[in-house]
Amino acid sequence: MIVIAAALIGALLGGFNAKRRKGNAADIAQYAAVYAILFAVIGLIITIVIEKIVL
Repeated sequence: MIVIAAALIGALLGGFNAKRRKGNAADIAQYAAVYAILFAVIGLIITIVIEKIVL
């Protein structure tokens, strides 16, 4: 669940960041995708750490 939430937050932040920099639709999509992947990986690492600590 953390991974999905992190990916959605990353996509939103990436899209808003590209929009703020006055990017076109392709720029916004690329920023959203890259941020979503980055945040999903971070969320995955956090999930693994939480699972290792709890179990």
